[in-house]
Amino acid sequence: MIRQLVASYVLLVAVALAGFTVPVAFTLTNQIYDDAEYTARREAETVAVLLATGDTASLRALVDAYERQTPGRIELLGVADARESVHWGHAPRLNADGLVLTLPARIADGPVVGAVRISYPTAPLSDRLWQIWGFRAALAVAVLIVAAVLGAALARRLTRPLRQLNAMASRLRDGDLTARAEETGPPETRTLAGTLNTATETIGTLVGSQRKFIADASHQLRTPLTALRLSLDNIADGVDDPDVREDVELATAEVVRMSRLVNGLLALARAEATVATPEPVRIAEVVGDRFAAWRAAAEERGVRLDFSSDDPRLRALTSPGHLEQVLDNVLSNALEVSPDDGTISVRSTREDGNVVVEVVDDGPGLPAADRQRAFDRFWRGQGLTGRSGSGLGLAIVKQLVVDDGGGVGLETHPGRGLCVRIVLRGSA
Repeated sequence: MIRQLVASYVLLVAVALAGFTVPVAFTLTNQIYDDAEYTARREAETVAVLLATGDTASLRALVDAYERQTPGRIELLGVADARESVHWGHAPRLNADGLVLTLPARIADGPVVGAVRISYPTAPLSDRLWQIWGFRAALAVAVLIVAAVLGAALARRLTRPLRQLNAMASRLRDGDLTARAEETGPPETRTLAGTLNTATETIGTLVGSQRKFIADASHQLRTPLTALRLSLDNIADGVDDPDVREDVELATAEVVRMSRLVNGLLALARAEATVATPEPVRIAEVVGDRFAAWRAAAEERGVRLDFSSDDPRLRALTSPGHLEQVLDNVLSNALEVSPDDGTISVRSTREDGNVVVEVVDDGPGLPAADRQRAFDRFWRGQGLTGRSGSGLGLAIVKQLVVDDGGGVGLETHPGRGLCVRIVLRGSA
């Protein structure tokens, strides 16, 4: 925007200079040629008077002085050539372009006795015009440079409130809800800054309320579920009737499923409420850490965990703990659907400045229609999650990735199962 403002300002000054300078320069050019013609005519009239009076000595002295002091030439012509004429063009006497002026010499109230022809070259006039035009051009360039410098300073001053608003917006994007814009500048930017500050305070209040709710709900929901499960376990220990024991075990399983569902909802709500500043993390380190956490569960079923990368130093921008939670949910689903002795492959690459992490399993995959719904809350596709799944894992994955400015999608992998493609912002 600053460059556009400076360019507009310089263009306006250039148009003003052209509108003022060019007509003046053309007028000055015509004046120079008119002055040259007027001077030549005066000299020709003086010579014609001396020629008509027959003052040969004075005539010769005047002609010699003129030709010595100027680049022009004077010719004395006979009566046959005594026709008054003025033209700019080729001057035979000079063998160059110039002014050729012919004036008859006439005795007072008498006949014409001859004529005077003055030839004056245009080269001195052209040199003078080049000097004038060159000076004006240099002056115009200097004015444009000054205009560009002043325009840049003025543009930076005018756009300072906008840059401050952009800096505030960048801080908000990175999760800093304490960001505020200084209410300065024109009335429009002051109004906009005030509106953004008010909106940011409202967002901060809402996020704080949601975080408080999550903390309260986490305690209020988990405590009775834990107590209920302990009570069911105690009942199961003291029951000998197989039918009653079976009912208690079914109730316990439902409590476990409810606990997982509550944990998933709380995790999703926490992901929606938490606004953190993304930081650069090394993909290989995070994947290696999550592999270490899931290796025991994978080895129990003979599933192999494999990681490859174009660059082991590849880094991405993500909020603290987000990528770990994303990989935990994706690896959990992959283990649920992978057959025994299968392979779960994780690969990281760089594409167009972004970092792409792909997790591929050997499961049954998903048809195209189901892939479009897989990120919906509580949706559970056949073969995607186990019986104990809550249907919130991929919803949490999407929320966390989108919060970090990335994207996530599902694709089929040729010859294998499902590919979860995670795109994150790259970091140097």
